[in-house]
Formats: sequence, structure tokens, C-alpha cells
Amino acid sequence: MHDVPVLNDLLILLLVSVPIAFICDRLRLPVIIGFMIAGIVIGPFGFGLIRDVHAVEILAEIGVVLLLFTIGLEFSLRRIVDMKRMVLWGGGIQVVLTTLLILGVTYYLLGRPVSQAIFFGFLFTLSSTAIVLKTYMDRAEIDTLHGKAAVGILLFQDLCIVPMMLMVPILSGKEGSSPVNIALTLGGALLAIVIIIAVAKIIVPRALHYIVRLRSSEVFIIFVVLVTLGTSWVTAHFGLSLALGAFIAGLVLSESEYSHQIVADILPFRDVFNSIFFVSIGMLLSVSFVALNLLPVLAWVGGLILGKILVALLAVRILGNSLRVSAMAGMGLAQVGEFSFILAKVGVGQGLLTDSDYQTFLAAAIMSMIATPFLIQAAPRIGYAVQSVFSPDSLLEPTIGDFGAHEALKGQVVIVGYGLNGRNLSNVLQAVNVPFVALELNPDVVREAKERGVPILYGDSTRKEVLHRTGIEHARIMVVAISDAIATRRTVALAREMNPDIHIIVRTRYMSEMADLHELGAHQIIPEEFETSIEIFSRVLREYGFARNVVQREADKIRHEGYQQLRLLSDPHIEAGAMAEALGTASTQTLFVDANSPAVGKALGQVDLRRRTGATLIAAIRDGDSQINPGPDFMFAAEDIIVLFGSPEEIEKAIEVLAATDAEDSLLSAHS
Repeated sequence: MHDVPVLNDLLILLLVSVPIAFICDRLRLPVIIGFMIAGIVIGPFGFGLIRDVHAVEILAEIGVVLLLFTIGLEFSLRRIVDMKRMVLWGGGIQVVLTTLLILGVTYYLLGRPVSQAIFFGFLFTLSSTAIVLKTYMDRAEIDTLHGKAAVGILLFQDLCIVPMMLMVPILSGKEGSSPVNIALTLGGALLAIVIIIAVAKIIVPRALHYIVRLRSSEVFIIFVVLVTLGTSWVTAHFGLSLALGAFIAGLVLSESEYSHQIVADILPFRDVFNSIFFVSIGMLLSVSFVALNLLPVLAWVGGLILGKILVALLAVRILGNSLRVSAMAGMGLAQVGEFSFILAKVGVGQGLLTDSDYQTFLAAAIMSMIATPFLIQAAPRIGYAVQSVFSPDSLLEPTIGDFGAHEALKGQVVIVGYGLNGRNLSNVLQAVNVPFVALELNPDVVREAKERGVPILYGDSTRKEVLHRTGIEHARIMVVAISDAIATRRTVALAREMNPDIHIIVRTRYMSEMADLHELGAHQIIPEEFETSIEIFSRVLREYGFARNVVQREADKIRHEGYQQLRLLSDPHIEAGAMAEALGTASTQTLFVDANSPAVGKALGQVDLRRRTGATLIAAIRDGDSQINPGPDFMFAAEDIIVLFGSPEEIEKAIEVLAATDAEDSLLSAHS
């Protein structure tokens, strides 16, 4: 019988990890904590079920590679370029200040040599890319401002691994490195990144196109894995990390139309190997050492977490972000990174770390990692508290004129979030002369929009003072289109409190958030995953030649069934769906009367809409005033909003009469 040690270790790892992860899930603890606890239990310092950690570490490194690959797929080269300010300046400030802080503590307070103090600074500067990104992905916070800030700093930290590794021999006083060699190596590494990206962008998409034409899922997956591991291998040979190479591969493939399929195929492998990574981290912790040196370890952990929070907060704050966002980003980066373990091993070999220092570092690092999911979970509450205490008025910066102009608005639309959805909405509102005020927390976006004359304010929508400056008390509609689920809920609650009559529309990512938002006061909630389905079937029906009224009626039915908790009498979609359900083939259609419409200036009796098309005009809205069942003397005017009732075919005819370019001749000839 063949004995395969790696297989035995893997079976033990899975056997222990599954029940512990299940218990953590039932206790509402992050599953990452369960995996780390499993590693402590089965590791050489626990029950010793697995003693050869090296084999498990190899599998764990594959997990980190796959994690960074899928993160790269979620980004794009354009997004990285857009984040360059946070990556270079935010990351640079964080790395330099953290290194200097640790250097000062270890040199002046602990009396260590300068070289050793600098090395300690390197160790504690890096944060855990795997844990932070995994936690943010699980909480859907990757696209939030604090998530983007943390990701930008993490990218810069990963780039710093190479010079840090090259500095170790110099700090130890041993030969093998010089300033010239370091400069050449760094230059070669940066050149390698540029060449890898350029070559990959040329070769990979073309090769992928031919692979897809084979219609073989097996070959497709093999090719994706080849690109991932191959790019990682190339970057490793240039002195960079495997994970950075995988991230580059993900960035290149993110530009492909097959990126979503790639994510679906890689996710199962990533989750399995990534779980092994967290177990392997737990295996390194010696419980007995922590028990014997509890106070020094706790002092290091507390000082480490507090120091990294403050430095990262300062770095993000310097770049113009709010104190709340800066505090949340700082709490996400308050741990030691997985690459610090590699750096620590090199330091032990070079004599920069004693065995006691190494064990203290391992204990402090792992405990800070275990604390990370809890810190990220508590970050929103702490961020709000820090903002209220230290900077209550920091987000009240005027952008166009003074705030009095905005406060004087009546019946305006307040757009929270000036991303893609916010920009599209503002463009439409400007085109139809509907007053609005946009609110955005990204200073760069605000500055750019200001230059284009957009009425936009810089501020945090979770603050009552900021919402007041938008004139929320007199607004008619608020549209919330931000990626931060926690901030969205708080914004909705504040708006409902400040203006009980405001109509609130919220864009969210997942249907699971709908119930909470509705209870907080949102009228309409549009989950992206749900609206994608509606858009797909609407396009299919239009492709088959169905009238747009029929397509709209079916969409209304779907929304009516999916938004049952939002069934309000004032919701036009639900009224339309209920009417269609009650009257069978009949439906209603809202139509905007353009200034070029041939009906403008003519009476309803003159147009004779009912006789000519079969549709009935049942309501008209002009300047906010509604007129129900208008009579034959009703005069059409530009920018009227009218409601038509009839069968889809009748409404389609009415639209042609009222909106077609050649309809005026038809109207004139009918009444000549």
C-alpha cells in the first residue's frame, strides 16, 4: 500500500477544517477565523496531526496566487491607472511612515541596532493582501471608497517586497548586494512588469480566441491556469512575487469578453486553495509560546494594530478622503501580511532575527490576522464615531457658489454617488431641465465634475449636516447609487428622518438587502442582479418584434412579483402591473410630449385620439399638476406627461400619432 504524506495531511486538514468552519458560521464568526483555528489545532504546535508544514505551505501559496488572479479579473488596467494616485502616493506614504514608526519604537524604546530596527519596520509595514481582499469581497466592499483605498495601498506594498528583500543582506552587513545591484534589479523588475503586460495583452487575447473556438471547457480551463501560473513563474524569475504575476495575468484577462466565464471556472479552485492558506497560517502559531510570553505578545499586537491604523488613516486622509473612510481603510490594513513571513525567514538566516524575536513576530502577526475580520466588521461603527468626535464639520465643503443656492431649490433630485449610474442620471436630468444636486465622497470625481459645471457637493451622505446642505428637506426624490451597503442604509434612514415625504430610490447589488432598505424607508429598490435579468428578457422580446408596450408590461409584472414588499399605491410600475394583471391584454403607457410633437398646440378633440387609434388619454401631468381624464378641450403642450390606456397595439398607434415625425401631415389631413 502506497503512503502519500501530502494526501494524508490534506485529508486531516479538510476533516478538521469543515466542522470548525461550520461552528464558526453558526456562531456568526468569519469563516477565515475557523480555518486559522483549525490550523492551530492540527499544526505541529497543537495536537501535531500535521508536522510537515512545508507541503501545506506550497498548496497555500497556490491559493494566494489564485486569489490575486481573481482579484485582477475584477479590476482592469484602466482602473489601476485611475487608482495611480492612491497606489503611488497613498501606498508610498503608508510604507514610509510605518517603517519610520516601527524603526523609532524598536531603536529608541527597545534599544535595537538601526539595521535591525529597519528590518522590523519592513516586517510590520506589509499587510495581508489575501485576508483583506477576501474579507472585502465577502462583504461586497471592494468597490467602496475605503475598499479602493486599501487595495491601492496593498498593491504598492506588494511592489515593495522586491526592494525589501534586496535590502536584507545590506542590513545584515553581509556581502551580496550593493546600491548599484539594487538599482539594476529594481529597474529590471519594473521593466519586466511592463514587458509582461505588453506581451500578454498582444498574445493572450488572440490565443484565447482560438482556444474558445475549440468549444472544450477542459482546454479552456487548462489555458487559463497556464496563463496564471506562467505569468507568476516569469515574475518570480525577475525577483517579484508569484502573487503579483497572478494579479497581472488577471488584469490582462479582465479585458477579455470571456472574463466572467474564467471567474466561474476558477472560483472553486481558488476557494479550496485559499482555505488551505488560512489553515497554514494557523499552523505557525505556538500556543505554548504565546502563553509563556503573553504580555509582550499582547503589547506587540496592540501597538501593531493601533500604529498601522493611525498611519494608514493618515495616508488616506492626506489624499483628501473623509475621516470616516480613512479610519475604515486603516482598520482594514491593521495586520501583518503573508509576505512578511517570507521576509522573516530570510531575516533569520541573515541574523537579523533571533529565535525569540521570530516567535514573537509570528505570534503577533498571526493574532493581528485573526483580529482582521473583526476589525473590518466593526470599522463602519468606529468610522462614524471617529468622524463625529474629531471632524464633525469636515465634509461641508462647498463646490459651486455657496450652499444657499442649493438650499433654495424646491422639488429637486438628490443624487448620492456620482459613479456611472449617477452620471447617467444627471445627464438625463440636465437634458430635461429637472433640478438636481449630486453628492460624492471622492474628491477627484468632485473636482472633475465641478469643471464641467455639474451641481455637485463633496460630502458624506451618512452625515445629517451634509444631507441638509443638499436641501434634502425640500427635495422630491433621492437616488442612492453607491457601493457601500452600510452607508446606503444609514443614508436612507437619515433622509427619511429629515424629509418624511421624499421618494427614495436605491440601487443595490443584491436582493438580500432589499428588506432592510424597505424597512428603513426606501420606496423603490433596484438590485443589479435582478435588473440584469429584466434587461436580458426585454432585449429578447424586442428582438422577436414585440411592441415596446408589451415588453414594458412584462417587465412591470416581473417587478411586481419581485418587489412585493414595496407594493405602494403611488408606485406607477406596480399600478401598471396590477392593471395589466386585472384587465388581461389592456395596459397603460406613459409618454413624454416632445416640443416637436405635431399635437402641441392642438386640443384633444381636434387630435381625435380615441377614434383614430382606440387608445384613451386617462391622465396628464403638467408642471407637477395632475389632470385626471382630461376632456376634449384639453390642449397639448410641450413637456406634458400623458398616460395612455388601451391594448398594446392601440397604444403603439397612439404613440406613432403623437410622436412620429410624419404624424403632423396625418393629423392635418384627418381634419381638413
